Amino acid sequence: MEAGDGLQDGLLSAVDGAGPLLQRDYWALIDHCRCSPSELMELVSARFAEFAPEELVVFTPENERNRLLETGDELRVRIRGAGTFHVRIIHRDRQSLTLATLPGHPEAGRITFGAYRNERGDVIFHIRSRARSGSRVKYLGFRTGGEAMQTNTWADFVNTVALTVGEGVIGFIHAETTVMKKEHESADDVRGPTFLARGDET
Repeated sequence: MEAGDGLQDGLLSAVDGAGPLLQRDYWALIDHCRCSPSELMELVSARFAEFAPEELVVFTPENERNRLLETGDELRVRIRGAGTFHVRIIHRDRQSLTLATLPGHPEAGRITFGAYRNERGDVIFHIRSRARSGSRVKYLGFRTGGEAMQTNTWADFVNTVALTVGEGVIGFIHAETTVMKKEHESADDVRGPTFLARGDET
């Protein structure tokens, strides 16, 4: 399904949220990765819910069939202390998967999960979100504890992926937050991934 075929209908876009537009990056090099970036992302698409820490967040596909996640699919998301919400897959290619939030979600925006190689051939697994809080009330609540929980959730996701396809991470998991400037925000393509994952083979 291509953008424009209903994928963008009813999304909670970042422009509908409150507070600053934040770009959050979580990534790590995988030690002795046993698969290529595209193979890694096929595994993530097939077993996405298994990589999230269930004590913090639980993902459940609306379509219970045992298959890879594809564009147009929706997931229920139960977040500890916040409730149950929904996200939709708006983009998928060989090396990335992008989810966007739907109305009611604590955040307004999208998040991309991708894998690629660095110049030495090491496989990197990378998560990048670009989002605002879903409303002013949620923005205030997020500042009191949501930020730390989100970091813990996605850092744990990265670590679990690294332990599944390799021997864990090399060094440490990087976690960075950047406030998007207006010129970057206006140039952002909200229909696509938050970054391009390229370089599948060595």
